[in-house]
Amino acid sequence: MVNSFLEIHSNILGSIREPLIILDRDLRVVTANPSFYRTFNVKRDETEGMLIYDLGNRQWNIPGLRKLLEDILTQDIDFHDFEVKHDFETIGRKIMHLNARRIYDQGNQTHLILLAIEDVTDREYYKKHLEELVEERTAEIRKLKEQLEAERAYLQEEIKLVYNHEDIVGKSDAINYVFFKVEQISGTDTTVLILGETGTGKELVARAIHSTSLRKDRTLVKMNCAALPSNLIESELFGHEKGAFTGAQSRRLGRFEVADGATLFLDEIGELPLELQPKLLRVIEDGEFERLGSSETRKVNVRIIAATNRDLQVEVQKGAFREDLWYRLNIFPITMPPLSDRLDDIPLLVKFYIDRISRRLGKDIKVVPSGVMDALQQYHWPGNVRELENVLERAVINSSGPKLRLVDELRKPRKDLAKSVQTLEHVERDYINRVLEQTDWKVGGKNSAAEILGLDRSTLRARMRKLNIRKP
Repeated sequence: MVNSFLEIHSNILGSIREPLIILDRDLRVVTANPSFYRTFNVKRDETEGMLIYDLGNRQWNIPGLRKLLEDILTQDIDFHDFEVKHDFETIGRKIMHLNARRIYDQGNQTHLILLAIEDVTDREYYKKHLEELVEERTAEIRKLKEQLEAERAYLQEEIKLVYNHEDIVGKSDAINYVFFKVEQISGTDTTVLILGETGTGKELVARAIHSTSLRKDRTLVKMNCAALPSNLIESELFGHEKGAFTGAQSRRLGRFEVADGATLFLDEIGELPLELQPKLLRVIEDGEFERLGSSETRKVNVRIIAATNRDLQVEVQKGAFREDLWYRLNIFPITMPPLSDRLDDIPLLVKFYIDRISRRLGKDIKVVPSGVMDALQQYHWPGNVRELENVLERAVINSSGPKLRLVDELRKPRKDLAKSVQTLEHVERDYINRVLEQTDWKVGGKNSAAEILGLDRSTLRARMRKLNIRKP
């Protein structure tokens, strides 16, 4: 029977690509197929008759192989896919699946052992590599999912806002120069500072810059630095960990993480508290920051567009704005002109807003009398385009037919009125100073300045910060 089996092995099993080796009952090698010699780099005359553990200068003295042949196989007739890992001196590390079977003679005594060896080194390597790759990609997907969820939450907040403009309208030299500046900066990641009076459309310019940039496929993330008290601005910008402060029930991504790979528009940058300006400067220079309540440094790639209606150079001289931050923001300034410098654009703006407002209100305004247009073009528009839109909306509401009926009495300001408007901020600063001195600079609480002025303590502090009022 044994001779017959060996003859079959020689004639048939010898052509099998999987390494095969036949052992006698003493675990000595009887024979092996060519694949075994080739795979494990051993010779026939150095193999046959040898104890399997002594092969290759005892390289086959493998604990896992001993366990299979001496323990497991003595209890079972065969065993499959027994994994063994071993470092061979000649061929390096191998991962093998061993399949062993006892072959009995006619007396039901173990006569031979057939050992098939499947080399799964490459398969296990690629499996492990694939698992690592899947784990890495899963982490990336988890990060992107978290970022997208934060971005979606941010967009849901943005949808609730009412934007004043849908497009930049105009053909005057002043607005054409803005177009030229936007085209100049397109295709770059340079920081931009947009300057201009309230209501001129600075956010609109920011959106135009973003839409022509390399990051246009991502959302323009917006943050109004004047919309929140100073103790919440840091959390909004840089995020916080759970428990970072009272009320922080869960971790939250800040605007910088939401805008990673995109553009962040910092509106009213002149209102950013002085104590937060170094942290913003660090992100602009190095792209690094820490969430509130965390010591882990995070790195982001964010393009910054900032806007303000303040003269930041004057704020620097007052000590209300850091000079180094101003230099970093003022790389490419764009000034949005006031509407009083764009009188040629008023007819285009009037048509644009009347059409849009009429559709929204279900009106059909077709005619703008020349007297109405003259009044609109002769007015000085201290509130700029935003004021023009409000005036036109009131006019459309009060127009019962196809002709626009202007309800606002647009008058040129008297010189003495203009003077009083210019000094209003000074009057407010002086009055708040007097009240603070009267209360010995007690901002909140009973008999405080906030109580006398009829303001919340946080509102008074915001006004003090804006007016640069400080305790002497």
